[in-house]
Amino acid sequence: MKKYINVLALALVVAGGLLTGCKSAQDVAWVKDPAMDSSQFVNITDVVPDAILEIRYYSTYNFVGARIDGYEEPVALMTRQAADSLRAVSLDLKRHGYVLKIYDAYRPQRAVDHFLRWALDETDTVSKAYFYPRLTKKQVFDGEYVAEKSGHSRGSTVDLTLVDMKTGKDLDMGGTFDWFGIESHPDYGGGNPETLDFQQTVPTFTSEQFYNRMVLRSAMMRHGFKPLDNEWWHFTLKDEPFPGTYFNFPVRTLK
Repeated sequence: MKKYINVLALALVVAGGLLTGCKSAQDVAWVKDPAMDSSQFVNITDVVPDAILEIRYYSTYNFVGARIDGYEEPVALMTRQAADSLRAVSLDLKRHGYVLKIYDAYRPQRAVDHFLRWALDETDTVSKAYFYPRLTKKQVFDGEYVAEKSGHSRGSTVDLTLVDMKTGKDLDMGGTFDWFGIESHPDYGGGNPETLDFQQTVPTFTSEQFYNRMVLRSAMMRHGFKPLDNEWWHFTLKDEPFPGTYFNFPVRTLK
């Protein structure tokens, strides 16, 4: 009987606190931090089973050169809505002989914070030659390749490329993921993503590379994603369900 009285009393305290404006997890222990709530997220491979994962921030092959904070397993997570739209992209492209390869999807805020610490450390240039050879750390930040907030942390953004099902090889996109430079812009080399026209202005960038970028871009846009102006691999669901929430739970398999 005493147990039930204590539970009732505690419930009344919580209710009273909420009525008087108490909203923080510090004031009421079990008031859930929205940024730590993964209940509306899914494992992408549960929804898109044939997606290939190459989670760069779980490895050291990335612009930082180290495993990034918050990446506890090499898995990809997204909001349910974004994953459903990505499944539609996958089914669309499979008819043309392509499967998706994912480099990154949901990215916790703690990972973004790791990027910021890296950007402030001018002595850490272990991956400079591979990802930003012509830029200083300040230019990386000023160019918004690294920012204090990332759309990835809202859970409906994905970085990806395409793999040819016949050869098993990545399509030649004319540049690598997370290359910081104009070569990563979808319209690099004179191509116009809006009209799909290609007027070659850079001898080393070919019409085939532009076409491959547009295959990915067009499929993503057909199924509700919007592209980014300076990264051919980056897409965000137009109607993202959490436009104002920057999540911070770790990247690991959701049960």
